[in-house]
Amino acid sequence: MDIIATLAEELGLKPEAVAAAVQLIDEGNTIPFIARYRKEATGGMDDVALRTLDERLAYLRNLEKRKADVLVLIEAQGKLTPELEEQIRSATQLQRVEDLYKPYRKKRMTRAQKAREAGLEPLANMIFMQVSTKGSALDEAARFVTPEAAEAGFDTPEKALAGAADIVAEVVAEDAENVADLRDFTLATADIVSEAVDAGEKTPYEPYYDFAEPARKIPNHRVLAIDRGEREERLRVRVRVDDAAAVARLAARWPRRSGVFAPVLDAAIADGYKRLMAPSLEREVRAKLTARAQTDAIGVFAKNVESLLSARPVRGARVIALDPGFRTGCKVAVLDEYGTLLDHGVVYPTVPHRDVAGTKRELARLVSRYHINTIVIGNGTASRETEEVVSEFIAESAPDLRYTIVNEAGASVYSASELASQEYPDLDVTTRGAMSLGRRLQDPLAELVKIPPQSIGVGQYQHDLDQAELARTLGNVVEDVVNRVGVDVNTASASLLGYVAGITPTVARNIVAYREENGPFTDRRQLKKVSKLGPKAYQNAAGFLRVNGGANPLDATAVHPESYPVAQALLERAGVTEKDLARGGIPDIKQRLGNVALLAGELGCGVMTLVDIVSELEKPGRDPRDDAPAPVFSRAALSIDDLQPGMELTGTVRNVVDFGAFVDVGVHQDGLVHISKMARRFVKHPSDVVAVGDTVKVWVERVDRDRGKISLTMVQGK
Repeated sequence: MDIIATLAEELGLKPEAVAAAVQLIDEGNTIPFIARYRKEATGGMDDVALRTLDERLAYLRNLEKRKADVLVLIEAQGKLTPELEEQIRSATQLQRVEDLYKPYRKKRMTRAQKAREAGLEPLANMIFMQVSTKGSALDEAARFVTPEAAEAGFDTPEKALAGAADIVAEVVAEDAENVADLRDFTLATADIVSEAVDAGEKTPYEPYYDFAEPARKIPNHRVLAIDRGEREERLRVRVRVDDAAAVARLAARWPRRSGVFAPVLDAAIADGYKRLMAPSLEREVRAKLTARAQTDAIGVFAKNVESLLSARPVRGARVIALDPGFRTGCKVAVLDEYGTLLDHGVVYPTVPHRDVAGTKRELARLVSRYHINTIVIGNGTASRETEEVVSEFIAESAPDLRYTIVNEAGASVYSASELASQEYPDLDVTTRGAMSLGRRLQDPLAELVKIPPQSIGVGQYQHDLDQAELARTLGNVVEDVVNRVGVDVNTASASLLGYVAGITPTVARNIVAYREENGPFTDRRQLKKVSKLGPKAYQNAAGFLRVNGGANPLDATAVHPESYPVAQALLERAGVTEKDLARGGIPDIKQRLGNVALLAGELGCGVMTLVDIVSELEKPGRDPRDDAPAPVFSRAALSIDDLQPGMELTGTVRNVVDFGAFVDVGVHQDGLVHISKMARRFVKHPSDVVAVGDTVKVWVERVDRDRGKISLTMVQGK
């Protein structure tokens, strides 16, 4: 297989671009580096396209390796024919290779193998060929009742005929073409059926107590729900197939003849399907549906995490962060606009203490002393009650103050982590948790990278998914977002630095140690002095690490050091200096330079690279997150009791799942916008309409106060 040609055809890319990307990957370059700084070589592939290519490259290389291994194994048995070799070499899927190898795979003693060893294979061939004979099938079988066969247990014509039929059944069941055809048939026609283990028990799985849906149509979230119900022993699940139709498909491969072996062949084919094929095919269908559902869920999770990490930072926010609680009180952390802890403590606005007056006095003191302009409240236990007190305080004493609710998923994971202990050894876990909430508003990316992405709380069935694949995919997402934004090398934590292209966790810690020992970095070239940060790591990382206020203003941009000569030539042609760049960029540089394509030729630089450099000189270190929606701030609290059908609200999308989106409308309980209520047009997936962090206008459809459920619509009057 020509892997480059195959990738180019599959992905719709030019072979030379694919070849260049593969070479760059093989040379140890990271995906973010290739996507940003090698656009000419790859034809401008972005990080998504490159990761897809990288995954398919690994699959195809593994496929070729498996082919080579299988060919060696079959050759060692002396059974490799030119036709079989060609079939294996031309296979495009691992499943096809395994199907072809199945008859030659070593396995425990089967009924068919026992019959072969007893010399019954010629009789099996007669059944396949439906050889004409004067006598009955048993008469022919009697000729094979030899002493060797009898010793193996085939001591009667009936047993000999049954043994030969077992050989026929196994050959039918292991034939690669039969397996592929019946696999497709099962996927196309089977139903997924579930029933309750105990129909009288109330569980979340009641919709699946008497359930059937075609396997080809069942939505991914239902697959995951049924799988979970089965694991929790609340559901019994099976694959329902038309067995008669399946057997008929197999039998059609052998034309019928009116011979004595015809009934034996029919019975053997049916046995091969029901005993040997159907169970494994049904397991395959379940596994394929689960794999599909998990891949989709991981993809949705990845999109949600990307949106959450790409949320707009709230610069200049001096914050009181409140982590609500009942018995233990509400933890308070006061942060300046840079996230530095100024003060911390506990207030008791809720039951059992209900010290509302004391809470308001403490809030007033903190607001006045530290010039606070924003209050952040976690959305967990006691959030609603705490919000009421904050809302009253603002109305009574601080009308210019604003507050917002933040999702506290994962805050407890971080606050109790080894990382948090290292960062703040003198603080208890509750204060660390409150600090994390405040910093999530100030700079979501810098704070959320400290938490395992699986714990951020924007997924669907995340605990049921392949954890290794989930971690790998989400890690890639975090890496892409971090490198898209860029990192200030003098302020970033080791957690954040560890996601920079080419920087390992060890090197990230070494960067922090270097600046603590030597003071802030003033030049990108100083990174070369960091222990274990070699030339390749520097090449991959340098463009994503920013040195603000250093000797060279280009160090604060996304211009890679390898392109500094080109950037300096552009500044000269534009009639400006690096000092002008340091004062906020050159807004009119495109007009000053004229035709960039012609200029690229003169400077010996690729057009795409030059366009990126010009954009950086125009707006140095521009943060792409500034294009994201701003958080929704409030000054008055709402209760679920305040909601009425038809009410218009503005909310923030907190989670996107297969069947809709959950929207925070400021009443503690998120409301659901079902996929059918997102637009007047057909919506294939909710992520086509909204993303986590989006600010949306919604209308209340129904409120179930007893169950705490809110149904919303994004289509007025629907």
